[in-house]
Amino acid sequence: MPVSIVAALQIGSLPGGKDETLAQILAYEEQIQRSGAQLVVMPEALLGGYPKGERFGTQLGYRLPEGREAFARYFANAIDVPGAETDALAGLSARTGASLVLGVIERSGSTLYCTVLYFEPAQGLVAKHRKLMPTGTERLIWGTGDGSTLPVIDAAVGRIGAAVCWENMMPLLRTAMYAKGVQVWCAPTVDEREMWQVSMRHVAHEGRCFVVSACQVQASPQALGLAIDNWPAERPLIAGGSVIIGPMGDVLAGPLVGEAGLLTAQIDTDDLVRARYDYDVVGHYARPDVFELRVDERRKPGVEFIKD
Repeated sequence: MPVSIVAALQIGSLPGGKDETLAQILAYEEQIQRSGAQLVVMPEALLGGYPKGERFGTQLGYRLPEGREAFARYFANAIDVPGAETDALAGLSARTGASLVLGVIERSGSTLYCTVLYFEPAQGLVAKHRKLMPTGTERLIWGTGDGSTLPVIDAAVGRIGAAVCWENMMPLLRTAMYAKGVQVWCAPTVDEREMWQVSMRHVAHEGRCFVVSACQVQASPQALGLAIDNWPAERPLIAGGSVIIGPMGDVLAGPLVGEAGLLTAQIDTDDLVRARYDYDVVGHYARPDVFELRVDERRKPGVEFIKD
């Protein structure tokens, strides 16, 4: 069905942790149903949290004991995939009839990953994507994904795929996703800046695809009772900015700033053919005789045991 409604759910991780945040997500069930949304995208690190401003006790060359304690608390708030939280989200997808794409902090062994989970109404958890490249000091706390989790899946709204926050600015990743036929690009993020809106419009315009970006919204340190170095006490930690973009780079809804809410827009995937008439980045506008991209989708475990 080419015409459908897509949504970005702009909320933030709550101070009470993953259980409180999960309850917040589930509380939107009726609103999702009323909206008629067949796809709901939620922010980066929504379950598990994005501890903006946390130093994790790290200086170049040494780590402090309080940093290890901070990481232990963060690890405890991460989720197992699959696990109780994914079961609850699968139920939400089934009851609302909506595909869900949302960011979590996944724990595997003793490593954390910034992960996107995909849920389908009839099948539950169907796929995941681990962020390929954490940004800056995120690399202290998150591992890196490999090419085995770069899904683009068929959903009611069309073919959907996701990239997390700044990996949206990786040109080769974008090209790989375009080649997989992504029609609705999902972008969970915590980037509130105006430049993020520019990036989202560029992705839509370059890929001739719809973009649904969902950003967290977090109150100020003052409101949360926190003291964060080098951040104004009254400034929101994350101001939101969720947005939905059309395939010519036109803003269909948003950006939603400074408040929680469900942002929706109607899309028509037949518009993608019209948009790609003069620009198909992996089709008639490609030059495979000049440029070649190889994508290694093999799983890369830390240790591989080989038997005869």
